[in-house]
Amino acid sequence: MDFNMNQQQSEFRAILNEASKISSANLRDRIVENLFKESNQLIRSGVRYTKTKQNQVTEKLDAILTSPFIGFPVMFAMLGIIFYITIAGANIPSSLIADFFVWLEGYLTALFQLLHAPDWLHGILVLGLYRGTTWVISVMLPPMAIFFPTFALLENYGYLPRVAFNLDRLFKSVGAHGKQSLTMAMGFGCNAAAIMSTRIIESPRERMLAILTNNFVPCNGRWGTLIVLASLFMAAGFTGGMKSLVTTGVIVAIVLFGIFVTFAVSWALSKTLLKGVPTHYTLELPPYRKPKIFETVIRESISKSLSVLTRAIKVAAPAAILTWILANVTVGDTSILLHVVHFLDPLGKAIGLDGYILMAFIVGLPANEIVLPVLLMGYLSTGELIDVNGIADIKQLFINQGWTWLTALNMMLFSLLHFPCGTTLINIYKETKSRKWTFLAFFIPTIIAFFVTFMITVVVRYFHLI
Repeated sequence: MDFNMNQQQSEFRAILNEASKISSANLRDRIVENLFKESNQLIRSGVRYTKTKQNQVTEKLDAILTSPFIGFPVMFAMLGIIFYITIAGANIPSSLIADFFVWLEGYLTALFQLLHAPDWLHGILVLGLYRGTTWVISVMLPPMAIFFPTFALLENYGYLPRVAFNLDRLFKSVGAHGKQSLTMAMGFGCNAAAIMSTRIIESPRERMLAILTNNFVPCNGRWGTLIVLASLFMAAGFTGGMKSLVTTGVIVAIVLFGIFVTFAVSWALSKTLLKGVPTHYTLELPPYRKPKIFETVIRESISKSLSVLTRAIKVAAPAAILTWILANVTVGDTSILLHVVHFLDPLGKAIGLDGYILMAFIVGLPANEIVLPVLLMGYLSTGELIDVNGIADIKQLFINQGWTWLTALNMMLFSLLHFPCGTTLINIYKETKSRKWTFLAFFIPTIIAFFVTFMITVVVRYFHLI
């Protein structure tokens, strides 16, 4: 009897020992994997297909698109193609829209002169309000009209779930959730909407990680600044298609750096403020399907474009008026704008920028779309915005203010990494119901933006690269 008891105890210990080798980190994956294998065997034994071509195509595509080795290069290539189409395709429409607004401004100015309107009224409404809002429209509308449909095509075709599958392993390694890749993808359009999309993440800890790091993906409001600066300074020696290609390469590099920062910050937070074990993400890949061009792609793209553009105009209008007033109202012999600029200038110089740029980011807090228009208005002594079709004039204006490639690079990085826009911060507070996390969502990216640009400036100056 004692022998049997001892044998049972030994067997029980052996079973426990084997069970202890199965970690909670891979138990769910093994269960799901075995369920999938068993279900496939049952299907093979009990189901007969008459048409297997579609299934074979899906399996062959998944073997490429979800491959640990080929999947990531394909993903980066897709990203580059989208950006190239957006950048190359938006140049001509942007120029045409800008020319139209310049032509219309001449008639508006003539109307004010005909009515003998005071100069200050013409300055506020035309040189401030009109030029500021038309810049936003001419720079933002064409890229949005191309980016959103192109991105929607990949989503409708079924490629985005494959992107989430590829990134799942990376997010797990930094303590985050695989679904964060989907909220990150939405952030390319609008960070404020991406914050709301984090509701798909069930774990509160991992949802907070997604909320705090989503800002490192450049939203549509920052594309204008990134594209213009990359084109003017990083691709300055190229023309035609090569110029668009180099600009695309710079933009892709900036985006990849933002993704790297997302992983780094997620890892740091998961080891400090948001400790915990990442939950598992079992994703059933949907079949590839033919996109519904009109019902989904076109209608959804128009809706998103109009929504983002309307929000930008609502913010750009008062910001343009405010900038004109600050630039034209003096205290002593200096305008209020210059007082602010002189106060911010030492901090700006330390990170390779200047006081005007920091002022533009502060005024642009409500929406990233207005940062570049506000900066251009600030650089001119009258607070007026130069004609939006004068790209060469814009670059010359920057050079006259002491800009170099370092200034352009640091402004691009600061634009990528800095605090979220006002709408995003409001959404963060609504979703978290916490002033603490909302403040951290503002504080963390701001500190990182200053640190990265400061270190780049120190290195460049130390090695005398400019």
